Amino acid sequence: MLILIVGISTVVYSQKKQYQQHTVVFYNAENLFDTIKDARKFDQEFTPESKKRWNTEKYHQKIDKIAQVLSSIHTPEQPQTLPTIIGLCEIENQQVLQNLVSHPSLKNNNYQIVHFDSPDLRGIDVALLYQKSHFYPTQISKHPLILYKENGKRLYTRDQLLVTGLLENEEIHVLVNHWPSRFGGEKKSMPNRLAAAKLNRTLIDSLLNINPQAKIITMGDFNDGPKDASITQILQAHPLPKVKQNSSGLFNPMYAISIEQGLGTLAYNDVWELFDQIIFSTSFLTKNYQTLQFRYAQIANLPFLVQTSGKYKGYPLRSNTEKAGYSDHFPVYAVLIKEVN
Repeated sequence: MLILIVGISTVVYSQKKQYQQHTVVFYNAENLFDTIKDARKFDQEFTPESKKRWNTEKYHQKIDKIAQVLSSIHTPEQPQTLPTIIGLCEIENQQVLQNLVSHPSLKNNNYQIVHFDSPDLRGIDVALLYQKSHFYPTQISKHPLILYKENGKRLYTRDQLLVTGLLENEEIHVLVNHWPSRFGGEKKSMPNRLAAAKLNRTLIDSLLNINPQAKIITMGDFNDGPKDASITQILQAHPLPKVKQNSSGLFNPMYAISIEQGLGTLAYNDVWELFDQIIFSTSFLTKNYQTLQFRYAQIANLPFLVQTSGKYKGYPLRSNTEKAGYSDHFPVYAVLIKEVN
């Protein structure tokens, strides 16, 4: 298992000070669909009659596997503690989320669901799960991305989800994204992701205008990497030391993992990309540990998630026609820390 740690703070766990940690996860669950045909969606690919033969057995296999992933992400300091906040994409509906949080490996953590149906034609949405004992939502909203095709018709895609709430009695804002894909080619589809970045940046600016020290996390499958224009120019997310403390810029810990280390969360033609990212406002970097602070970020390329043989050896272990897999993406996560009395 290869685990990369970046941005580790100089915090020392001593007998004099104690720290509370919270893990924030993002995972592209790759087609977490039920088996029922929905007349409002193009979801026939995930029915028992389809080529995938997506039946009840495979559906439960998929739920088992996604639950296994989420329950396996924890820190060395708190090996029994599951993630506090989980962002998901490629989720079909509320029911699959309910089945997921009711899974034996997750249900004792009392995960609550934030989800809206989005206008995406395939019916895939973003969602947020949170542990009720730690996080208390105060405001929830969805924000549509309005795009048009060359013929003038609407291009329906995923909404952006914004959840504001209290974590350790501090207000934080969490945005969950699944930006338009690279279907048709990276350059041709780029304007759609630039538009998604503009919407996300507008939402972030609206929060910073109210409170310049707002604690904001934007995460998701951006379908662009940390060095692409949508992330660096429009979203204004950069690595240290380019991000200046207390500026309107955002800190992207995934840059070092992708650009400096050459790692990714998905692979195509043996080229790794890091589209799955968790990005922070600079208020998480003040090193005032009496407030929530960023500690480190990782790719959770757990051993059971990796194909061990064949043409795609080393790739994420995804579904095939015979059985449900995990996903074509590895999850990512970040750790927040706060001093407690």
